[in-house]
Amino acid sequence: MHTVFWFSMNLQFVKESWRDKSLFIALCLAIPGTTLAYYGTRFTYEALGNTAWGSRFIGFGSSWFVFPILTWLILKESMFTSKTLICAALAFSIILIQIFWE
Repeated sequence: MHTVFWFSMNLQFVKESWRDKSLFIALCLAIPGTTLAYYGTRFTYEALGNTAWGSRFIGFGSSWFVFPILTWLILKESMFTSKTLICAALAFSIILIQIFWE
């Protein structure tokens, strides 16, 4: 889901020729992205003992792994700044708390 949404928002910055097609790309990726979000939330909700907060925090935390990696690989923007690394560590901590804390 986060990968689909990354491309729907950032593909306009990858190639100049895609900039004027960015709204079309976003609309085409909206249904697949929303479907993935729906099922991801559903399965995470059930896996974490029927908690919406847990599902939300897993979604937030996992986005912090997808966005920096894709931005680094495709847009060539470094994720190795102190601010980004601290945020990624905090996101990883949030995921671990939601999975392992009873």
